Amino acid sequence: MGFLSYFLIGSVGLIEVFRLINVITLVRATRKSCDPVPVIPESGHRVAFLTSIVPGKEPIEMAEKTLAAARRLAYEGTVDVWLLDEGDDLEVKRMCRRIGVHHFSRRGVEYWNQKTGPHRAKTKHGNYNAWLDAHGENYDFWVSVDTDHVPHPEMANRLLGYFRDPDVAFVVGPQVYGNYDNFVTKASESQQYLFHSVLQRAGNPDGIPMFVGTNNAVRISALQDIGGLADSITEDAATSLVWHRKQNPLTGRPWKSVYTPDVLAVGEGPSSWADYFTQQARWARGTNELVVRGWFRRLRGLSFSGALHYLFLMSYYPLAALAWVIGNLNVMIYLLTGAGGVRVEANLWLMLYVNAAVMQVAIYFWNRRYNVSPHEEEGSSGVLGMLVSMLSAPMYVVALLDAIRGRHTSFAITPKGQQAGTDSWQVFRPNIGWGLVMGMALGAAHLLGHTSPAMVAWAALTIVISFTPLVIWQVERALNASRATAD
Repeated sequence: MGFLSYFLIGSVGLIEVFRLINVITLVRATRKSCDPVPVIPESGHRVAFLTSIVPGKEPIEMAEKTLAAARRLAYEGTVDVWLLDEGDDLEVKRMCRRIGVHHFSRRGVEYWNQKTGPHRAKTKHGNYNAWLDAHGENYDFWVSVDTDHVPHPEMANRLLGYFRDPDVAFVVGPQVYGNYDNFVTKASESQQYLFHSVLQRAGNPDGIPMFVGTNNAVRISALQDIGGLADSITEDAATSLVWHRKQNPLTGRPWKSVYTPDVLAVGEGPSSWADYFTQQARWARGTNELVVRGWFRRLRGLSFSGALHYLFLMSYYPLAALAWVIGNLNVMIYLLTGAGGVRVEANLWLMLYVNAAVMQVAIYFWNRRYNVSPHEEEGSSGVLGMLVSMLSAPMYVVALLDAIRGRHTSFAITPKGQQAGTDSWQVFRPNIGWGLVMGMALGAAHLLGHTSPAMVAWAALTIVISFTPLVIWQVERALNASRATAD
């Protein structure tokens, strides 16, 4: 048996290991998931409501809507509303004065605009850490949302109650999109269900849900204890790992976190493939960097359960990329050389494969009852989320390669409102590349006589997955043009 045959056998086994990890993650999260008991907050605390803006990339009107809603937050104590302005923009300042909120900018202060570290320039964590340095001592807690997320009046009361426990460092809620009017946004929200409705809830028993910058409440002293938000393009996950490894100096117990499934803020999701891929690339790249650069060092200090939770939680992006690469490499080796692995009876292979797949999908569907999205109908399957995850695989591969090579990537904001991106053929370059390569391999296989039905079917599936985003883009483009003409 040649080297290629051994490689093919090993690659199939490795892909099945990845699938097993995915199933174990789902089973474990399903068993551990629970919701916290609501707690009435203590009154009299000093609370800062924070959101940020990058002028030119995030509309001022959007920030104004968020800030105006924040002024209606209900809480028996001091609530000061702050806008953290990366550009120190004159129009932004005027807006803040008009609606009566505080304005902060780190622009022009060298110490708050470093090349790396907690005060890294042109990053969200650098912006927040600068405010923490300047004004953190004046407050007990902050409540924060992304610029596009409009908070509900009860947001502060619902989140702050958990700080009655002195070891709770932060509280987070789910991310929900309000612009639920196009395929990309609908699919993107559906894709988030597993993280926000299952995996985050699974962290509650051990007090280890992941920090999420979209909407959260933070104990200021706890954040100061760890030196501020971590320097990463996904500061959420990196900060979580730092927090959960440290102990509260006042109690000697580890810092904890709480996830509540209540929808307390509604935001704007990506509305184009360009914006969606930008978002996914940033999340995948940040997670991959944590994994490939000192992953086990970052887990050291966590409890066994906590380390296992974060190990499974952050395995998704790298394993999805590896499974795509290895699976397609496996197919192309056969198509170009005719080499194969161990031959297994079709009924035995289908039994093993289908059993695992059915279990995986069944657990996924069963957990859909915990879906927190107010837009998706009760009983919906979440198929859109699964579909868009498959369609993102080529982007995950790019993110993994960039992380391994250490290629510099700047912090990318998902554009909002009128600044939202528009699609073009270049947006789909990774997808087109994989589709064309597999198409050429399939053409070569036809000439070489390597026509195993199963391998040809897998190759065809790769081509379909690769080009589906472009088809959806063109179909929606045509439908929108048709509606515009009709109007």
